[in-house]
Amino acid sequence: MTVKNAFYAQSGGVTAVINASACGVLETARRHPDKIGKVYAGHNGILGALREELIDTSKESGETIAALRHTPGGAFGSCRFKMSSIEANEVQYRRLIEVFKAHNIGYFFYNGGGDSMDTAHKVSLYSKQMGYPITCIGVPKTVDNDLPATDTCPGFGSVAKYVATSVKEASKDIESMHETSTKVFIMEVMGRHAGWITAAAALAMEEESDPPHMLLFPEVDFCRETFLAKVERIVEKHGYCVIVASEGTHYADGTFLSASRTTDAFGHVQLGGTAPILARMVKDSLGYKYHWAVVDYLQRAARHLASAVDVEQAYAVGRAAVEFALEGKNGVMATIVREESNDDTYVWSIGEAPLEMVANVEMKIPDHFIAADGLHITEECREYLKPLIQGEDFPPFKNGVPVFVKLKKEFVETKLEKFDI
Repeated sequence: MTVKNAFYAQSGGVTAVINASACGVLETARRHPDKIGKVYAGHNGILGALREELIDTSKESGETIAALRHTPGGAFGSCRFKMSSIEANEVQYRRLIEVFKAHNIGYFFYNGGGDSMDTAHKVSLYSKQMGYPITCIGVPKTVDNDLPATDTCPGFGSVAKYVATSVKEASKDIESMHETSTKVFIMEVMGRHAGWITAAAALAMEEESDPPHMLLFPEVDFCRETFLAKVERIVEKHGYCVIVASEGTHYADGTFLSASRTTDAFGHVQLGGTAPILARMVKDSLGYKYHWAVVDYLQRAARHLASAVDVEQAYAVGRAAVEFALEGKNGVMATIVREESNDDTYVWSIGEAPLEMVANVEMKIPDHFIAADGLHITEECREYLKPLIQGEDFPPFKNGVPVFVKLKKEFVETKLEKFDI
């Protein structure tokens, strides 16, 4: 029987550790040449399959593949492209199967979030209908930590570490200058509907009075009067106020503070600008001098401050995806399972969840993780978050800056006609 090849693709917003998952997939597949032939990577995610732009990873050296583990971004290119339902656009799914057939691909490893798990699930179902069954395994990835069925999502721990560190450092600056200068500092972080990154900023605190003094979550409706009253109380008590706000902060009617009129490829309203809006409220109502920062891509690209736990978990889910496929599993996503421990040691293992359970489901912060006033986290939330940012996994440095790998990206010869997406 001919050994089948595999297809690996990265999807959605990238992380500091998504390439560690790629490393896990590729190194594990290379250890089983009798069961998996070549691994082709999609150039710019699933678009690479639709356009038949397949990168032959066998052309990359073992050293190069290993270096993916400490390289941020998406090494093969990612994309924001949500495939329609099979009923609405069957031609796209037919095209995927045609490309997979043409290149003898029998395994599909999709590294992404909820939308990606939905695509992998649909491909698994449709490939059976087409008489060319594909083994589809999901590899979780999202900085938002909002995938269900997994204790945490690879990518989140490193963002959490970066955000907690950044707010801790910035707070020392504000503390130093607040008497004659800035009294309110607002840092905006990612999180449209789930405020996990915002919650992680609280890990900067060593004592109850430490910054950040206030957190604004998408899970809690924003009230202008409550917000301003608390800012004033905090400044009166501490002399300054440090706030971390989610980009998805919204009013009770669901309107985002920063909603624009543009949308992304998934039809989501473009966000960004919550911090300056809040700063203006503070200035107009309270008169305090302020500064704000939008962390934006810095938070998800900061491989120099990655969590060692996050790196290890990202690699592990990539490795597990291949192992699952070789065990005959299909239509599942690798998950992180938090194990019971007799002490404070963080113990975790690899589990699995059906793709249909994960697809298009957002896991928001539970109520018992948010403080009674809705403006901070509980101790239970802190205990959940702490293990995820532990340890450092520095990349190599040269001339004072990190060294990241560059791939050859040699494409496989096309066999089909051009396809218009």
